[in-house]
Amino acid sequence: MLKNRAFKTPWIFVGICVLPAFLLTLYVIAWPAIQVLWLSFTNASVLGMQSAEFIGLKNYSDMFGDRRFIEALNNTGRLLLVAPVITIVFALILAVMVTQSKLKERNFYRTVFFFPSIVSMTVIGIVWSFIFHPRMGLLNVLLVGLGFEQFEHFPWVADPTTAIWTVAVAFIWQSAGYFMVMHIAAIDGVSADVYEAATIDGAGPIRKLVSITLPLIKNIVGITFIFAISGILDNSFALSRVMTPKGRADVLLTYIYTQGFENARYGYAMAITAFTLILAIGLAAISRLVTGSKER
Repeated sequence: MLKNRAFKTPWIFVGICVLPAFLLTLYVIAWPAIQVLWLSFTNASVLGMQSAEFIGLKNYSDMFGDRRFIEALNNTGRLLLVAPVITIVFALILAVMVTQSKLKERNFYRTVFFFPSIVSMTVIGIVWSFIFHPRMGLLNVLLVGLGFEQFEHFPWVADPTTAIWTVAVAFIWQSAGYFMVMHIAAIDGVSADVYEAATIDGAGPIRKLVSITLPLIKNIVGITFIFAISGILDNSFALSRVMTPKGRADVLLTYIYTQGFENARYGYAMAITAFTLILAIGLAAISRLVTGSKER
């Protein structure tokens, strides 16, 4: 009997410690998610959310028949296919350069590369809006100076074919340094004895990177990839709103804002929100399965 009590007591203590955080999670995350799901099946509006009527799947059927929603979904999909991959690859390159180079200024470069990640997304959007400005932007001036006269007054943030990619560039520049730091921590955790043994066997820098560094930090790379997916879903709202004219580079979150706060269609906005939440969870699960490995 005493042994059973001794065995159960730690779990009771752990449960008491975890309970406040668990209840807070339910209140802050689970309950709002349930409300979003319920409102997505109603015709709730800003004028009468309390008197909303249940309309079933009408919001969802309207959603997939909405041309602007399809455009926002398409833009979000293009960002998710391109931006996280380039961000993680770029962050890995920076991490390898900083950790395995013999530069004396390595700490300086770490600070410089990491600095954009602590700057507000609004500020990032404003800075890149000036860079992509059609008349006085640095990019067009540089391209014209290199002989590409056709880009003299090219409207990067206003052209529907390029607007969404300006958002991707700003995100990659802002986020690469943050993920670089995570990769640096993972690379520093690899034992130096492994690299010394590889050097004795005649392995060069590329061989060490492919055969040692990447396999040993692939779990961290998978985690950063999930973070990048989450980041592009979240931060694309601010970048799209600040950098591009309305409607030129809509993503799912900006379209949710438009429907909920500008058109007062709360029920419809919540349906798009529920869809976005399911999309984010699904992408995170898939990316974890692809990049992760079984823990032994």
